[in-house]
Amino acid sequence: MKILVADDHETNRRLLAAILQAEGHDVVEAKDGGEAVAILNGPNCPPVGLIDWQMPVMVGTDVCRNARVGPNGAQLFLILVTARDTAQDVVAGLDAGANDYITKPFDHTELLARVRVGAQMVELQQSLARRVHELEEALTQVKQLKGLLPICGYCKRIRDDHDYWEQVEHYITRHTEVNFSHGVCPDCYDHHLRPDLERLLISSGRSLDEDLSSSFPKVQRVSPKVSPS
Repeated sequence: MKILVADDHETNRRLLAAILQAEGHDVVEAKDGGEAVAILNGPNCPPVGLIDWQMPVMVGTDVCRNARVGPNGAQLFLILVTARDTAQDVVAGLDAGANDYITKPFDHTELLARVRVGAQMVELQQSLARRVHELEEALTQVKQLKGLLPICGYCKRIRDDHDYWEQVEHYITRHTEVNFSHGVCPDCYDHHLRPDLERLLISSGRSLDEDLSSSFPKVQRVSPKVSPS
């Protein structure tokens, strides 16, 4: 995971960077609040940030506030790192846009645990964003079926975006989750299938009605006899 470490003290930055790099994270450093905001609002920004409260140019709460309203604000997980530990300070940090809060001097295992939570939250957000994008693409394809489709007046084939003509059922199946089962409607049976069957049977010396009668004999309905009481 790519992580921003923003602290004006070089020793603190190096310590945090060493801890995070030992866990396999890619660390980006900023020595003041101005650099931190520029990185968080820039392209390919680190989704997780460890932000020191007291920094020149811009304090940590202002960094969180500015980053949260920036172009990447919705995808950031920001952790304030500070010696302040009063309830008012915690509330002020969270109100400024921080997701979490850790006080100095911090325990390494606690810091890494909070970073792992942040990384999991970021990965979950990214996964949800991908799903939303996939759903939007699927809806776009479905909406395409509501538009004007070029269809042949004779064979009823549809022309797709690549100027390729295909059967209606194939086109709809590719653009939706619909599958087709084929049958014969009564009109097509009378006008197409029955004449073909009759010609075939006549050539063999039979009629269609006789053939159907022999294949599916009628059932005689017999009324039951009632004995006089």
